[in-house]
Amino acid sequence: MTTAKDIMHPGAQWIPAHETLDRAAQLMRELNVGALPIADNDERLCGILTDRDIVIGCVAMGHDPARVTAGDMAKGTPRWIEADADVNEVLHEMQDHRIRRLPVIENKRLVGMISEADLAQHLPEGQLAAWVEQIYARA
Repeated sequence: MTTAKDIMHPGAQWIPAHETLDRAAQLMRELNVGALPIADNDERLCGILTDRDIVIGCVAMGHDPARVTAGDMAKGTPRWIEADADVNEVLHEMQDHRIRRLPVIENKRLVGMISEADLAQHLPEGQLAAWVEQIYARA
């Protein structure tokens, strides 16, 4: 059985909810990623911040990224998956919630992230094609 841990990109890092968006952008640059899970004071997932969120939700709105926090941008219910979850559960979670990145949790700790690129690298062609068709199908 292939698990979430088998296909994830290891070493994901939290951004604390109190951290500003300019610092988040710097961290994204340092880590060469386009998204960071947002952690509350108890290191629980409270959202995911993307580079697009910073540009569209802050800069394009005329806000100062040095004054807006990651927590200010956290919206909705964050989704995640256990490290030992079967890859079919990963696909189901991403498909049902139409999300492109999924934090992987093990023993209540962030251990990685799964992105569409990770799926493309690790899934058999037929399974990937079926998933792509479902997630990008027009309603």
